Amino acid sequence: MAKQLLDDNLRKQLGQLVPRITKDIELVYSLDERSASEDLEKLLQDIAELSDKITARRDDDAHERKPSFSIVRTGSDISVAFAGIPMGHEFSSLVLALLQVGGNPIKEDKDLIEQVENLDGDYEFVTYMSLTCQNCPTVVQALNTMAVLNPRIKHTAVEGSLFQDEVNENNVLAVPTIYLNGEEFGQGRTTIEDFVRKLDSGSAAREAKKLNEKDAYEVLVVGQGPAGAAASIYVARKGLSVGLIGERFGGQVLDTNSIENFISVPSTEGPKLAAEFEEHVGQYDIDVVKAQAATGLTPATEEGGLHTVHFGDDATLRARALVIATGAQWRTLGVPGEEEYRNKGVTFCPHCDGPLFKGKSVAVIGGGNSGIEAALDLAGVVKHVTVLEFGEACRADDILMQRVEETANIDVITSAATTEIVGDGKNVTGLNYTDRTNDESKSLDVAGVFIQIGLVPNTQWLGESGLELNKMGEIVVDEHNATNVPGVYAAGDCTAVPFKQIVIAQGAGANAALGAWQYTVTAPKA
Repeated sequence: MAKQLLDDNLRKQLGQLVPRITKDIELVYSLDERSASEDLEKLLQDIAELSDKITARRDDDAHERKPSFSIVRTGSDISVAFAGIPMGHEFSSLVLALLQVGGNPIKEDKDLIEQVENLDGDYEFVTYMSLTCQNCPTVVQALNTMAVLNPRIKHTAVEGSLFQDEVNENNVLAVPTIYLNGEEFGQGRTTIEDFVRKLDSGSAAREAKKLNEKDAYEVLVVGQGPAGAAASIYVARKGLSVGLIGERFGGQVLDTNSIENFISVPSTEGPKLAAEFEEHVGQYDIDVVKAQAATGLTPATEEGGLHTVHFGDDATLRARALVIATGAQWRTLGVPGEEEYRNKGVTFCPHCDGPLFKGKSVAVIGGGNSGIEAALDLAGVVKHVTVLEFGEACRADDILMQRVEETANIDVITSAATTEIVGDGKNVTGLNYTDRTNDESKSLDVAGVFIQIGLVPNTQWLGESGLELNKMGEIVVDEHNATNVPGVYAAGDCTAVPFKQIVIAQGAGANAALGAWQYTVTAPKA
């Protein structure tokens, strides 16, 4: 008997949204003998019952993969496809696809929409995703949106767990993995801006021209995580002109699965919280520029002058005051094999990639909270987890270590220094480590290595800017979040604060913004 995937709560949510569908759509599905096919058919029939604009029909010749379905705008060549059942994190992708194919307006920047519509070429995308992956919906929704805007773009989102043979044949060991016209195109979180930049050779030059034509801001915030979002709102509320620029809105929050210590919100997920940050920023007169990484800083030559932030090779933005909130990224081991086997067994996201190692043995490097939480998550999916901790004891909270002791398929090895990740040329097959108690070399046979050894600040771009950094590369700030350069402030995980938490980053962002505001009021204009 087919599962009831569309429960009362989901049915109610969908029922409130389907009135936005203005054009007739058809759900065309292909099935095989697996129980998942029954579940998919039941789901699509339940969806079709919610609106007279939606019909569903079976056509086993319509798709090579089974179970699969397409959402087709009737009488047009606009469609998107899913191979599998888009529930879990991908349910939002299903809902958005229904609305967009059904004629609901696409909420993207006008210039970006035009760029997608004008892409010249035929593009057949396939995304391998996992229903537990937080980054996958960004890719799936980006490509689905592009397929609706430009019928020459086609996209199929493939649920890896239902098409394991295909995943193994293509050696997919990290999600999302994206193929274009049969060739691997990329991996990891990718936005529409990122796709356009790769597909349109002229987009970088046009984006640089747009940046260079912008007037100087009173305050420019660099970084779009919790600290940057808070800083931009506080500056805007002071009535100053403010720009907010960064690589990805939400920063490290996007990679966080469960958040249970954000005060007043008992429980949430990173991508949801990041979307709420962006929605809040959107309520103010803030010039938001996405998908841009800072590459250099030229401070003002005199107090009250304009600071210049560089992007790419020849784009700049200027401002009287800056708030640097570029956050941090995963710290790597720096051992042989780590880069060679990245996304081929070496990974950083247990939630995203854990299901790809079902039935296999894996290692987690790092015995802090993130490492132990990763081990506990993986233990429910993989055959066995070995945690390697460099120190004499794990640093995770006692409650987490107690759960590890109660989990039969987790072992912990302390005083272990990982020295090499080994493989067969295609995939990880194991790792070597040194027992620091006796300098003995040892090895583990594992199919995956999940690295959880903390963060490194995103401050490499500051180069010869003159900003004071500590030995960890973190920006040194005072009680006002001011740096040693007048008019330049910093906040969040890129700074030398002892604790890296969302609430701390937001408070620091607000503090830095108020400092920047005060500077613009009191500093003489050059």
